[in-house]
Amino acid sequence: MEESARIARGNVKNLEELKAADYDVLLIPGGFGAAKNLCSFGFDGADMTVQQDIEKVLLDFRSEHKVIGLTCIAPIIAAKVFGKDGVKLTLGGRSENFPYAGSIDAAESFGAQMEEKDVSGVTVDYKNHVITTPAYMQGDASPHAVYDGIQNFLIKVQSLVR
Repeated sequence: MEESARIARGNVKNLEELKAADYDVLLIPGGFGAAKNLCSFGFDGADMTVQQDIEKVLLDFRSEHKVIGLTCIAPIIAAKVFGKDGVKLTLGGRSENFPYAGSIDAAESFGAQMEEKDVSGVTVDYKNHVITTPAYMQGDASPHAVYDGIQNFLIKVQSLVR
């Protein structure tokens, strides 16, 4: 908690206190922090587990019909939590410019329905209220292209928030 407060430069709360009823949307950015700290995908691949507090928050937001947005590798968490329900996601594509394409296989092994998208693409699962975009999953994407893709993602998130 102390390190989180240092990075956030302010007060932080324990995830156990997070209630979907108090918020309009949950956004989870990707990166290796998500793959190593919110779940164990960065270490265990398809044998991953999701931190219990993260799973509880995701289930709470879905039960409240609140939008859940995930970027980069973070959709692997939704694949694990909601895969048995056939959640629709993107983690990018399987071509040579996607160095983490194996994550798509892992997500499909959990039951997730995968859409291949480039850096500008956004996948929306209206049933589960989940929105995803690949961001840096596309290895040859420029920072500006990633920025533009995340802007497309945020526009879609905003359009679905009630």
